[in-house]
This record gives sequence, structure tokens and C-alpha cells, in this order.
Amino acid sequence: MKNIFKIICILALMAACKNTPAAEEAKPKNEVLVLGAIHSGHLIDSITYNTAYLTKLIKEINPDIILTEIPPDRFEEAVSGFKRDDSISEPRVMRFPEYTDVVFPLSKEMDFEIIPTAGWTLPMARARQQKLREISQDTSRTEDWNVYREANRLSDSLYRATGKVNDPYFIHTDTYDSIQDVALQVYNRLFNVELGLGGWENINIAHYWNIEKALEKHRYEGKRVLITYGAGHKGWFLRELRKRDDITLLEMKPFLDAIQ
Repeated sequence: MKNIFKIICILALMAACKNTPAAEEAKPKNEVLVLGAIHSGHLIDSITYNTAYLTKLIKEINPDIILTEIPPDRFEEAVSGFKRDDSISEPRVMRFPEYTDVVFPLSKEMDFEIIPTAGWTLPMARARQQKLREISQDTSRTEDWNVYREANRLSDSLYRATGKVNDPYFIHTDTYDSIQDVALQVYNRLFNVELGLGGWENINIAHYWNIEKALEKHRYEGKRVLITYGAGHKGWFLRELRKRDDITLLEMKPFLDAIQ
């Protein structure tokens, strides 16, 4: 009887140890990076942050998983089209050269999983466009619209004044995020509620909900996860990711340095 009691105590102690902070720390955290894309800018910018540069950067990062700004309901068509034609023909995904010219082609030579995480939907986008048009034409909202446009002009001028437009080093800094926020926070304050699912805060919540689902699914797998979204979203995501204690957030600079 005493031996049975001892065994029970040992098993209970072992179970308790599994839940200690030390045991949690022993689990391999995923490494996470957020890559700020400039969409069509990757095609226009032939000097610095072009698709060739982006290809080298992703090769250097060598991710196990890439979380993308692709809506889940558009992903299957994009994949099947790429397998069939060796190119992307899905209309939404075609807007992103970081996927059509970089990520999908790299998937043929690198071993990573592509996960669609965008909260975007076509009805949401159309409703947002229509609502913004209505606001811009509403004489009772002239002041709001002018404040919004002025915030955009200020943000753009601050960005140009840095002399680092489309510089991948600068894009991956907190300063860049702060400059983007000059316009985006005004946009959010004035219109987020009216724009519904298409509002700035609301769409980021939708994007991040899918990102979190993916992070939870692969929690403590010791993998490297690359999040690729338009650079304007980067600051919002980083603020949320920094709240997590189950991942290691990596800076982009060492990878940029490595491909110079």
C-alpha cells in the first residue's frame, strides 16, 4: 500500500513539474518576423526593394511557414492556377507581386508552408469604397474629409523627408511605423466605425485573428514564421505580437545585412 502511495505521489509530482515555468521555457518557441511589403512598389522600385531583392531576403530568412495577405477563400484557386500554369491568375492574389513573383516561385525550391490569413473580402472592400465615396461627397463631412487628406499629406511628406522611400532598412523600423500612423490613426479615428468590417482597426483585427489561429496551431514547434503584409499593417501587428510570450520576435536587420 505504501508503495502504491509513493507511486501516486511521484506521478503527481511529475505532472506538476510539466506545468512549471521551467518546463514552459523548455518548449521551443517559434521565431516570428514581420516583413513589410510595398506591393506594386516591388515592381516599380528597380534599385532597392524590388522582387529580386525580396527573393534574396526570403531565401536568407529561410522560413518554415509564411503567413500571407491572401484571403483564405482565394488561396485554393491561386495554388491550383500556379500548379497548372506556373503563374498566378486569381484576381486578388495577382495584386501582390511579393506572392506572384516571389513567394509562389520560391515554393518550388524551398520547403515552407504558405498559409492565407487575410481578413479581406470583396463585399467588404466594395462597401468600404462606397462608404468613403459617400463621405467625400457629403458636405456635412467636409471638415473630416479635409482632416483625413491633410493627415495623408503630412505622413507622405514626413516619409519623403527621410530620403528613405522604399528603403527596406527604414521600412523595418519603428520610425517608419510612426510615420504611417500619422495618417492611419486619423483615418481610424474618423472612419473606423462607419466603414464597418473595412475600417482600419477592424480589418487589422480580422487579419490578426487569422494570424493568431496559425500561430496557435503551430505553437511551440520551434519553427520560423514569416508574416508578409503591406508595410502599413506592420506596426499594428507588432504591437499585438509583442504581447505574446510564446514566440521570439526577430528583427529584420540581420537578414538585410546578410544579403548586402
